[in-house]
Amino acid sequence: MADTATVHLTEQTFDEALSQHSGLMMVDFWAEWCGPCRALSPVLEELASESAGRVTLAKVNVDENPGLAARYGIRSIPTILFVKQGKVVADQVIGAVPKAKLREKLDALA
Repeated sequence: MADTATVHLTEQTFDEALSQHSGLMMVDFWAEWCGPCRALSPVLEELASESAGRVTLAKVNVDENPGLAARYGIRSIPTILFVKQGKVVADQVIGAVPKAKLREKLDALA
């Protein structure tokens, strides 16, 4: 299901992955049991693959990595953070939002 533009991050790999990635990343905080997360996942994967390598999708399972969720103040899922050159660069997007809204955000940041 996941393609090469998707990376799965853990508390052990998160900081290093962000610091080594110079482009734009969408970091999806999600959980297996979350219906809106499952609905949004293919939309995020489409956006990443349509970006022709400009955007990488990173996924963080909040059940397996509660420390990361706490660090970024994630209270609701799905939550998408936008990270560029290792830093969160835009307001987070919370909930299963339309693809057009996410694309708009990516276009503004890319």
